Amino acid sequence: MATITASKVSKINWPRFQKQQKGSSSPHSLTPRRVEFNWADTPLEWIPGQPFASHFINQINMILPAGEHWFCRLFNKALPHITDEKLREDVKAFIRQEAMHARAHGGAIEEYLQNHNIETARNTDFMDNLFKVALADNPFGQKIPKRLERNWLIFRLGLVAAVEHMTCVLGMYALENKTWDDAGADEVLLDLLRWHGAEEVEHRCVAFDLYQHLGGSYASRSYLALITFPLIFGLWADGAAHLMKQDSRFAKKRPSIFRPWIWREWSRAAKTGHLPSLTWLTLKELSFLSPLYNPSNEGSTELALNYLNDSPAYLATQKPETKATAASA
Repeated sequence: MATITASKVSKINWPRFQKQQKGSSSPHSLTPRRVEFNWADTPLEWIPGQPFASHFINQINMILPAGEHWFCRLFNKALPHITDEKLREDVKAFIRQEAMHARAHGGAIEEYLQNHNIETARNTDFMDNLFKVALADNPFGQKIPKRLERNWLIFRLGLVAAVEHMTCVLGMYALENKTWDDAGADEVLLDLLRWHGAEEVEHRCVAFDLYQHLGGSYASRSYLALITFPLIFGLWADGAAHLMKQDSRFAKKRPSIFRPWIWREWSRAAKTGHLPSLTWLTLKELSFLSPLYNPSNEGSTELALNYLNDSPAYLATQKPETKATAASA
């Protein structure tokens, strides 16, 4: 019997077991859309009789732009690593959609909130620092070693995948919640929420697909979700508290995430249907922690596209003949 020496073992071409790269699971091709919003007549209390819920949802305008610009930079950085052509096209369309989301919410800050004399810099500066400093390519100015650059990219893509699950959940909430309509909510701000929410539902698979395609694991996805979800809830409540501090009706409440009042009031507003409850949101996020999670099973593409075809902000950018085609679709 031939003897296999250590030197011969080292020369054997052992099979390489690599994780199979997954591609796109989006059910259709994504469509970037231009939109225009006219904020001239939108009141600060855009849900009549619901100042708490109005401020709480207005905080979304200040959370999103910095994050969405960061998504675009991060996904552009990931593009050279994508080997699946459909996924590459999904990512390009995702970038264009997110850029428009950032522009739309940035317009709401400048043309709506600031025109109502709301101080927004405190909230937006915090978000800018989070994404431009803490989650930058070189976090806090520290250069990532070359061998760890891909790991840092995948880590951040995992954060995006978790965020995109939450935005899909919130997008479906916006599309299905009729309490706002019954209360006589401002149509422009409702359109902003539903147009954006519908596109989040439409592109809900992209961030997760990209994360898996580049080698993101279930284990890391789980702990990233446990970081991301509480952080978003905290940023949302903290920013809303800052808006409420500027409203004399809440002066005696001294709004703060460290005071029980804001959490109790959130629960009260949820019971009236004007906000999603923290408990409901938490339960909806649990599906992301399942090993069997697939974003294509979340939300309704049909419902999203039906709204997008009729969104006033989208139709405002279309030529007359295009509007007629969209209306008859």
